[in-house]
Amino acid sequence: MSEPIRIGIVGARFAARFHWDGYQRVYGTPVQVVGITSQSAESREAFARQHGIKAFASFEELCEAVEVVDLCTPGSTHEPLAVQALRRGKHVVIEKPFTGYYGPGTPDFRGDAFSKEVMLREAMASCDRILAAARDAGRRICYAENWVYAPAVQKEREILVKSGGQILWVIGDESHSGSHSPYYGIWKFSGGGALMGKGCHPLTAVLYLKRAEGEARDGKPIRPATVSARTHEITRLKTFRDAGFLRANYEDIEDYGQMHITFEDGTVADIFSSELAMGGVHNWLEVFANNHRTRCNLNPVNALETYSPKEEILKDVYVVEKTGTKQGWSHPAPDEDWQHGYLHEFQDFVQCLAHHREPLSGGDLARDTIAVLYSAYVSAERRGTEVEISPEETS
Repeated sequence: MSEPIRIGIVGARFAARFHWDGYQRVYGTPVQVVGITSQSAESREAFARQHGIKAFASFEELCEAVEVVDLCTPGSTHEPLAVQALRRGKHVVIEKPFTGYYGPGTPDFRGDAFSKEVMLREAMASCDRILAAARDAGRRICYAENWVYAPAVQKEREILVKSGGQILWVIGDESHSGSHSPYYGIWKFSGGGALMGKGCHPLTAVLYLKRAEGEARDGKPIRPATVSARTHEITRLKTFRDAGFLRANYEDIEDYGQMHITFEDGTVADIFSSELAMGGVHNWLEVFANNHRTRCNLNPVNALETYSPKEEILKDVYVVEKTGTKQGWSHPAPDEDWQHGYLHEFQDFVQCLAHHREPLSGGDLARDTIAVLYSAYVSAERRGTEVEISPEETS
């Protein structure tokens, strides 16, 4: 049997936990998570003890011990860590967001008042530096966008490609009641608000499907051409009445966003995202094609329905992400990691590295996502004016 692909995780909190779980369920190709590092010695030591792996005191030490560096760190760290790992000859897995703009480092920076044209320019330059480092090193970038790998989205890809369909319009949404992370809500840590943190998921799935359509029919991807967008800060309105069920302490980000994207072939997509939805995560995508129509329901799904007369009956049972209550009828997820695409994501990453091919979700798709998102912020700053999306790299 061949030697396992050795992976090191950077960061020891939420994303690191589900990345670890995903690698444990990879089959057919030997893989080993050998260790973890993070800025917090306490966090990395606790994670290492729990999973029986090594806690590395530094990023450099971890790089020396692995072939693959998996970045589960804040987006503001992605470029410097990815470039450093690539220059050391390592493949890199990058959790979303791929990269972005996180301010000039001054204490008075506020994302909601800063030039979005500057953000777009700097975010794209960051993307291009990462991609250039990968090319120079001859290594691969795996962009951890789980929506691309969600079984519902992959089934729609099969329908689209095998039927020779043309996507005319897609509408998608990711919304819920707000992130648990204390860093989310502050632009210098999150790189944006609802568009960046939530809208990136259905957006990337749409970009992926249009790429697949073009490659199947004409041998080249259909890419985004323009975007118009609006963003709002609903929970910071003077008229907002806080009933205590939504997170409402965002500092300088939007809690609602919508994007209208046109593609090179003239077809369109509408993406919604918000922090305003109670009742759990709301993840869905609907495709209107010239020969079929598909609803991709990622969450919630009704494969399992449970009635609990009292909240405490299910106190030790995981039901579904960010549900507000377990009392009454609910839809517990039989395998949320599976339906959200995490298992398929890590399976693809490991196999693409083992067999020297590109992942389904790679650096080019990640770059297009960032281009659309920050062009959308430019549009929103201009109160919805259509903005052209430049396809060209700057380096």
